[in-house]
Amino acid sequence: MKYRNASHTLDELIRKIMFLIGKHNLLKAKWWGIPLGKGVSFDGNTYFKRYPKSNISIGNYCQFRSRINSNLIGINRPCSISTLSEMAIITIGNNCGFSGTVIGAYKHIKIGDNVRCGANTLITDSDWHWDDPRSGIPANVVIEDNVWLGVNSVVLKGVTIGKNTVIGANSVVTKNIPANVVAAGNPCKVLKELIHDK
Repeated sequence: MKYRNASHTLDELIRKIMFLIGKHNLLKAKWWGIPLGKGVSFDGNTYFKRYPKSNISIGNYCQFRSRINSNLIGINRPCSISTLSEMAIITIGNNCGFSGTVIGAYKHIKIGDNVRCGANTLITDSDWHWDDPRSGIPANVVIEDNVWLGVNSVVLKGVTIGKNTVIGANSVVTKNIPANVVAAGNPCKVLKELIHDK
C-alpha cells in the first residue's frame, strides 16, 4: 500500500515539474507575438506559428496538454496553434482546456469560454490544399461557451457549435450544431437535447 501511495505521489510531482518546464512555452508565445491571458499553463511542448499580420489571442487560465501521458486517455501529438494567412484570426476565450489539439486558421476561428477539447481534437476553417482545384474557400468556425469536444473529434470549416453542446468521441462536424444538445457521428448529428435545471 505504501508503495502505491509513493507511486502516485511521485507521478503528481513529475506532473508539477512538467508544468514548470512548460513555462518555456510562454517565451515561445511572446516570440510569435501571441498575447496570453493570466494563468495560462502548459504541460509539454505546444507548437505556435503566427503568419505575419495575422492575430492569435488566448484568454485567462487556459491549459494546453501536449505531453503524451499528460492526459491519461492518450495524446498522440502536441497542441498546435497556427495562422496560415495575413487575414487569419484565432481567438480563444477563458478557462479552456486542450489535449493534443490542433487549431489551424486561414480565416477566423473563435473559441468561447470554458471550452473542453478532448485528446487529439482538430479545429480548422479550411481544406488546406490551395494548389488543388478541389479545395474550397475557408469559412469561419465558431465554438461557443461551454462546448465539450470528445476525444478525436474534428471540426471542419464553416461550422458553428452552440453553447453547452457535447460532441461525442470520433465525430466529424461538417454542419452547424445547435446549443444544448449531444451530437455525434460522421457526419455529426444531434442525438438528444440537454435538459438544464433552472
